[in-house]
Amino acid sequence: MTPFPGDPSASPSTAVKDVNTETFAADVIEASKKVPIVVDFWAPWCGPCKQLTPILEKVIGESAGRVQMVKINIDESPQIAGQLGVKSIPAVFGFSDGRPVDGFMGVIPESQVRHFVEKLGGTSSAGADEILAAAATALEAGETKEAGQMYREVLSTDPRDTRAIAGLSRCSISVKDFDAAQEILDLAPEDKLTDSEITSAHAALQLARSAGNVASELIPLQAQVAADPSNHRARIDYAIALNAASQREDALDQLIESIRLNHDWEDGAARQQLLTFFEAWGLSDPLSANGRRKLSSILFS
Repeated sequence: MTPFPGDPSASPSTAVKDVNTETFAADVIEASKKVPIVVDFWAPWCGPCKQLTPILEKVIGESAGRVQMVKINIDESPQIAGQLGVKSIPAVFGFSDGRPVDGFMGVIPESQVRHFVEKLGGTSSAGADEILAAAATALEAGETKEAGQMYREVLSTDPRDTRAIAGLSRCSISVKDFDAAQEILDLAPEDKLTDSEITSAHAALQLARSAGNVASELIPLQAQVAADPSNHRARIDYAIALNAASQREDALDQLIESIRLNHDWEDGAARQQLLTFFEAWGLSDPLSANGRRKLSSILFS
């Protein structure tokens, strides 16, 4: 049996105790009155359990004792699983003050496990910053549902948080639900419509709508630009399509080239599109900073 979490001889990766029906009351019910306990229901034959358990051990090991973990083999102790309504595994329950307060079933991403553990340990109540950071990481990793849940959690306590409004809108943008994205942005308070998060999300939505018209024409647009480098309309559309395909640096270069060739074309259309990129990417994005340097070198050289 491995040492119980908190044992100074135990490392974070091994601080997990095996619990059975006889020890459940002491090791979970009573123990959770002192520190939150995560109960991992598993079985040796369960493949998904082998994926989830190491993630749980890692994240809980990093909690510095704020949360502890035990494992229950349902083949050996089916009674506890039955009492908690466990119908499939892996199943995870968080206990606090002697009762289950949260849980989930199935394998979930590490970012969501981390949020579950932080919330159980009380660390997420320190402020919205940690939740928003975790949500942004999840969204960047393509975990749209998980990110959305975290943004909604922040909004449930502060409906005026423009970071959460913008983030939730970007979740809808990522799944191409543009109407929902706009509806979410419309929730922004009138006195915060010019906040950078809101204007950036608006720009991202504008870009996503534009990309819907040209994304499927990436190769034809590339051919048009190659055939006629002065075809600025095709080059701008090509840049929009490249950005939609996550080829942001190439998109930047296309617009810079258009500006270099003729920065006055259509009242500076390429420059305006580039500024929209910067706003959508975020002014602090390294590529935005690099693009501004390139733009300045053309306009002010």
